[in-house]
Amino acid sequence: MEFLTLQNFAGCVGQAFDLSLGESTVPLTLAEATPGGPQIMPGMRRAPFSLLFRSHSAIVLPQQIYRVKNVSLGALEIFLVPVARDKQGIVYQAVFN
Repeated sequence: MEFLTLQNFAGCVGQAFDLSLGESTVPLTLAEATPGGPQIMPGMRRAPFSLLFRSHSAIVLPQQIYRVKNVSLGALEIFLVPVARDKQGIVYQAVFN
């Protein structure tokens, strides 16, 4: 896939992403795709942005690179960090800069 930008994900908010754990998968939903701060370095290849994914599982996965698959974007490898837990499950964040 080409260099990922916010525009790649903006149309996928609300869509399902399957996070691979080898033999099994964990369903995630892309909850937010938001722009980051301004491009602070001349020559940056993309504007910073972040993604929030929601899992309805009570199990917290550790921060690491995960392979996720989406019907619109195909298979991607994304570094996810658990950032919140509420009654609905776990929220994971990916930051691109």
